[in-house]
Amino acid sequence: MLIPVQGDLIPKPANDETNGIDLGETMPTKIMTSADVVNFYTELDNLGIKIWLDGGWGVDALLGEQTRSHADLDIVIQQKDVKKARGLLEGQGYKNVERDDTRPCNFVLGDDNGHEIDFHVIVFDNKGNGIYGSIENGWPVGSLAGTGNINGHPIRYVSPEYMFKSHTGYKLHEKDLKDVSALCRKFGIDYPEEYIRSP
Repeated sequence: MLIPVQGDLIPKPANDETNGIDLGETMPTKIMTSADVVNFYTELDNLGIKIWLDGGWGVDALLGEQTRSHADLDIVIQQKDVKKARGLLEGQGYKNVERDDTRPCNFVLGDDNGHEIDFHVIVFDNKGNGIYGSIENGWPVGSLAGTGNINGHPIRYVSPEYMFKSHTGYKLHEKDLKDVSALCRKFGIDYPEEYIRSP
């Protein structure tokens, strides 16, 4: 069986470990499947912890389908919930992943099975803006209003217009450009000039 992924046809694997997304030798060593995402999201919901999906899985939630494999899960979470979320993950064998850009508002936890959760920690101000390190780098009112589903499970995520922010501030890869293009087509958003590569 062949399934379309960003305009390409790729074979569906015999099992469903990657949710039908099989990139052969290009498959990342680390991978977060849709089942991993839903399980983690549900566990946090059961603890009364609200998160919003960002990054690649946030894009696929907005698009309503999985378009590629994902090496990690990017989440936006309130600072008051970090300790409880850390406790849940550390109890499952997760630990800090060393990175040069680790800071209190942005860090990664990973386990020995290749799962990684990228935390983006915010504090809501009295106007409802999600402050991320500084006012200039926050999630403004309305940017966390996206809702959709993964595998039929209701999910909160970053709104499409603001999803572009998660694709800036670092060297863009081909997958990032495809994510942005897909969002523009889906929601009728003009393609940002900063994403246009020079010939």
